[in-house]
Amino acid sequence: MSTQESQTDYDIVIAGGGMVGASLACALGNHALRVAMIEAHNQNLNTPPSYDDRAIALSYGTAQIFRALNLWEPLAAKAAAIKQIHVSERGHIGVTRIDHREEQVDALGYVITARDLGQVLYGALSSFNNLHILQPAQLRGLDFDENAAQASVILNPDTTRATAQACRCKLLVAADGGGSSVRRLLNIDTQHYDYRQTAITANVSISRPHNNMAFERFTAQGPLALLPMQGDRCSLVWTRQTTVADSLLALSDKEFLQQLQQEFGNRLGRFTRAGQRSAYPLQLLKATTQVQKRVALIGNAAHTLHPIAGQGFNLGMRDVATLAQIIIDHHAAGRDIGLLQTLQLYQQWRQQDQQRIIGFTDSLVKLFSNRFAPLALTRNLGLIATDIFPPLKHALAKHTMGMAGKLPRLARGLPLH
Repeated sequence: MSTQESQTDYDIVIAGGGMVGASLACALGNHALRVAMIEAHNQNLNTPPSYDDRAIALSYGTAQIFRALNLWEPLAAKAAAIKQIHVSERGHIGVTRIDHREEQVDALGYVITARDLGQVLYGALSSFNNLHILQPAQLRGLDFDENAAQASVILNPDTTRATAQACRCKLLVAADGGGSSVRRLLNIDTQHYDYRQTAITANVSISRPHNNMAFERFTAQGPLALLPMQGDRCSLVWTRQTTVADSLLALSDKEFLQQLQQEFGNRLGRFTRAGQRSAYPLQLLKATTQVQKRVALIGNAAHTLHPIAGQGFNLGMRDVATLAQIIIDHHAAGRDIGLLQTLQLYQQWRQQDQQRIIGFTDSLVKLFSNRFAPLALTRNLGLIATDIFPPLKHALAKHTMGMAGKLPRLARGLPLH
């Protein structure tokens, strides 16, 4: 590796080029800011689409953000709309139905594959003259002085072409996921709760049209979500206790589909095909602070949620919209975008939304995991009450759609300036 370290100055360095980090880079594109994005992998998104491509749920509010960034048209062509949401508990009569017509929107949300979302984001990034993408690259160290942060980066690591580069910036944004290197290098503590559950994901084919309906079905084994995809497919997220998840993964496709049919029922007809199954452990993780001088954490680097109700990525996208607005407004006013007072505005703005969504998802998991009979009756009465009482249903819909609380401009479909 070259021993000489080159240095480049930027206004903002984004650590992490996944969906949240790339979305922030798109939001800052074509503004009077010098931006670098550090991504560990060479993003090769041009391979042919696969049946097993991972699906992502986009809330209505997230679609508004992409609409404001002029990215929605290519995304909409690849996405399936969620027109209705059906919430129920196996073995009980209680049900809540949310309908886009009652909320007066074209769709409650959308489902798109991660590959399609990545192609659109990286296609847009290539058009921005103020953005420099460093990939493949690894963040190896951080240093700070009064006026800047400096990220030490290795380009093309583990190859004979490896070189060192120092990226000096006014603001470093950590968008590098639940195992954040930035968080680790800065010794930022986290609050952590292990749900002792595993999410099993796969794409499945169905014999009846899904009619753009999403299902959240609570079972004795854990919540089971089916999201509509384009064609005759659904994206499955099936939560099981970690102690029994391996046995479900070990089943043949035929046996797996039989178990799924038994747990879900026949609302979508027969499950005719299962794609590749993946699994990941579920935890609630929250950084004890999301800002310090010259540093802001967004997305899973700041908070990692249970996938119930599909809120994690969408919460991160509201981080993106809020931080981008604060950066652009303060930079336009000639202020230092990395000052602690500036970044505390971001943290304070995001605090209520994050607490609300974390509390909402955590409460759902624990409420529906308790098999105490009187509590099961209360749950079902709650589902029925929500279904027949419009204010309750509307409040639930606003949370699900990502439209509750004080929204930044992008989340209202408005440009940053």
